[in-house]
Amino acid sequence: MSQATDTTVREDGVIESVSGPVVTAKNLDAKMNDVVYVGEEGLMGEVIEIEGQITTIQVYEETSAVAPGEPVEGTGSPLSVDLGPGMLDSIYDGVQRPLDVLEEKMGSAFLDRGVDAPGIDLEKTWEFTPEVEEGDEVGRGDIVGSVPETPSIDHKVMVPPHALDEGETAEVVSVESGNFTVEDTVVELDDGTEVQMRQEWPVREARPTLDKQTPTEPLTSGQRILDGLFPLAKGGTAAIPGPFGSGKTVTQQSLAKFADADIVVYIGCGERGNEMTEVIDDFPELPDPQTGNALMARTCLIANTSNMPVAARESCVYTGITIAEHYRDMGYDVALMADSTSRWAEAMREISSRLEEMPGEEGYPAYLAARLSQFYERAGYFDNINGTEGSISAIGAVSPPGGDFSEPVTQNTLRIVKTFWALDSDLAEKRHFPAINWNDSYSLYRDQLDPWFEDNVADDWPEQRQWAIDVLDEDGELQEVVQLVGKDALPEDQQLTLEVARYIKEAWLQQNALHDVDRYCPPEKTYRILGAIRTFNDEAEQALEAGVPIDEITGIDAVPRLNRIGTTPDDEVDEFVDDLEDDIAEQLRSLY
Repeated sequence: MSQATDTTVREDGVIESVSGPVVTAKNLDAKMNDVVYVGEEGLMGEVIEIEGQITTIQVYEETSAVAPGEPVEGTGSPLSVDLGPGMLDSIYDGVQRPLDVLEEKMGSAFLDRGVDAPGIDLEKTWEFTPEVEEGDEVGRGDIVGSVPETPSIDHKVMVPPHALDEGETAEVVSVESGNFTVEDTVVELDDGTEVQMRQEWPVREARPTLDKQTPTEPLTSGQRILDGLFPLAKGGTAAIPGPFGSGKTVTQQSLAKFADADIVVYIGCGERGNEMTEVIDDFPELPDPQTGNALMARTCLIANTSNMPVAARESCVYTGITIAEHYRDMGYDVALMADSTSRWAEAMREISSRLEEMPGEEGYPAYLAARLSQFYERAGYFDNINGTEGSISAIGAVSPPGGDFSEPVTQNTLRIVKTFWALDSDLAEKRHFPAINWNDSYSLYRDQLDPWFEDNVADDWPEQRQWAIDVLDEDGELQEVVQLVGKDALPEDQQLTLEVARYIKEAWLQQNALHDVDRYCPPEKTYRILGAIRTFNDEAEQALEAGVPIDEITGIDAVPRLNRIGTTPDDEVDEFVDDLEDDIAEQLRSLY
């Protein structure tokens, strides 16, 4: 996490009281959201309230043994992040302290209080290749060069957005090329602006853009139930609510691994340490399915676990979204995972209660909805100020206590996001994963994404999807009857609907995240699986009309092979499905 731009730090306040992560100080010369250092150990904190001579601070570290009378030092700068090459393939805590650097510094995985380190390496040199020449005119945010940050990603070096006013330009008077540190000047402008590879940006301030567009391209995930029924747009917002053990983290990790995004920012916001350990251990070992390089080469991890100070949990989502905005400004598509926003809301609730604010529903602060909105509205598909286009897709997991979707965090999130993937404990108990309930989930992006699927996958994509939805809806109604009178009491055409719905659920919607092939399913394969199930449905309906008993129709040898399409290698799917559809038609037609 960036410290003050002015390196002189003044001792200008005294602690008056300490209540957990909330500290009050008197006679502190500071502004809202300024970074301060609290106590003899210099614990990092942020100003969250000013009333007269009393300043309230949320401290991002454990405050035990901090006592009234100790000094508070102001920096004069807001909570900011260091932006520059080196953020990818890094693991930070909630305030952008690099955990690997601190571990090496401390000689232990357990960090002492008051330790700090820059968010990016200030001494490492990077090979800078300019994209401007002397005499060129540049404006705010314009790209002046690039650095090969990882084998997958070129880091674009940009004129800081605040260096020039909107519409103002400046002439390049000096350009360097070669190896430099992030603090070296690589481009100089005629107004005296010195462009470095490193920028600072306040985490609570959105980076400027020209315009927010309506997204028209899906963020394909490789998960059939998401791409097929509830697609998310690039630049869209989604929520994954669900009870403990229903698969929120696995779903988000699958999205982080396989989503069609250039950059992934994964925020572990107050989750259990073992879950973040799994992410930290797995991601460096996994190959990126898009490039073949290491997955971490396009990933930035922010690890803020449940045993870390609660105040740092409140800031970690802002740290993550600011890093995402920086890569968006370069023209990249960024997928941001926040796991989970419930823990973030709990941090706000604790700090609010220590401030003795009037509580809202279930003790959450009255401004809960506003804070959630401020976070999700920073996602979108944008025209950037430098002429590029980029997107941030924000996907937040929600952990409602007991799986109760009526609680405040879930309900306020529902009002904001446009895609809702509702996890179901009943499906999880049946070992149906992803345990996303197809009746409770929805996507408001379907209509605007259909043209993309029609152009890139199949002309009848929306028709096939609607057919599947209709079958599942009818199956839901019939299941209530079956529980009363049994399946055999239904007419044969309704028994066929139940059988077709079973294959939609088992062969299409169910997916094994641990299988080498089935864990990722491209949209073309998603379409072919559903098409094969519909072929069985259409041929079976004709056999029924010809008088063939339902038991003979469902008993043919070819139909169970529908369940094997998902685990068939992608380059063999077309041949497998063609043969299967021919066998289904041949076997059913032989019955009449």
